[in-house]
Amino acid sequence: MLENTIQLSEIFNVRNIIIYLVIINIIGFYMMWSDKRRAKWGKWRVPENTLFLITALGGGIGTIAGMYTFRHKTKKLKFTIGLPAILILEIILVVYLLVI
Repeated sequence: MLENTIQLSEIFNVRNIIIYLVIINIIGFYMMWSDKRRAKWGKWRVPENTLFLITALGGGIGTIAGMYTFRHKTKKLKFTIGLPAILILEIILVVYLLVI
């Protein structure tokens, strides 16, 4: 019975974490592109909270890159300060967890 259980260390290994981060950042970049395109066409928009959620889930590099690549939400202080702040806090948290 114990041989069939999956250990957390098997799921949360470096390879899987890197794959996750690549995927979530691609999603963040895509969401910024998609929202910019929808804004131009006057269609339903991606909620701002969704963009912040993607950033908080590890997609900060992708959302920030998308924000400046597509010049989307760059005039909103909430995004120009908020997204980098989330990313910086996540980096500090990871460094702290690796040190202790």
